[in-house]
Amino acid sequence: MLLTGLCFVAVNGIVRGLEGALPAPQAAFIRFLFGLAFLLPVIVPTLKQGFPADVWRLFLLRGALHVAAVIAWFYAMSRITVAEVTAIGFLNPIMVTIGAALIFGEKLAVRRILAIAVALIGALVVLRPGLRPMDPGHLSQVAAAVCFGLSYLIAKQLAERVPATVVVAMMSLTVSIGLAPLALMDWVPPTLEQIAWLGLVAVFATAGHYTMTRAFAAAPLTVTQPVTFLQLVWASLLGVFVFGEPVDAWVLLGGAMMIGAISYITWREARVRASTVTPPVNATKA
Repeated sequence: MLLTGLCFVAVNGIVRGLEGALPAPQAAFIRFLFGLAFLLPVIVPTLKQGFPADVWRLFLLRGALHVAAVIAWFYAMSRITVAEVTAIGFLNPIMVTIGAALIFGEKLAVRRILAIAVALIGALVVLRPGLRPMDPGHLSQVAAAVCFGLSYLIAKQLAERVPATVVVAMMSLTVSIGLAPLALMDWVPPTLEQIAWLGLVAVFATAGHYTMTRAFAAAPLTVTQPVTFLQLVWASLLGVFVFGEPVDAWVLLGGAMMIGAISYITWREARVRASTVTPPVNATKA
């Protein structure tokens, strides 16, 4: 998880370094083209196999949500600090929890509702609406968090129907196709350096997802989840030493509140799962 945080902060830092030199849809399109190249060995046999119509609808819906999310994220990275983007991004799992309750009818216990409330207050601490000017980048990153959260909910549905590698591969394919017309509408000839940097973004993003998967396999979420707060520390240090951005104590406080709430929700869910799996002491032994 330490490596995961560093990889994702590297992604943020590279995109921030491009400073909007390319339109957000175009930058996202080039990044996903590189990711698509990595996943071609999975995509080709998958397309030959085919899917039921309802699975295709889920793939397309997730692709549309992810297109909106990555455009909003790339735009936010060109407008606000790396630490703010990272902190607001912690809203993703909160959106997943809320969406699971509203869409799938999952029950929210009082403790989980209170944890969600703390996380949302943490987001307000980061944004501080009314206490400082709100940049469009802030609202764009909030929109990205909502769209990413909905995308992850659909991914959960898809994971019950097709292998995880296919879910990732089809996301890259549908997002690349969805971004293509938007990128071509306002195409700016990229330099070789910009293409190379966006290729590196794809490398770090892929590596981050791989190390995160390995971390989930090696330890329970209750152990790995709190470590994600270090992403905010790395992002703040990157902003200070590379981009000259000031350290914002409110961003750190709000991010800590969100991660604390996410960690509590994760811990509670792990306890509930354990209680349903572990048999009582007097249970019949097989």
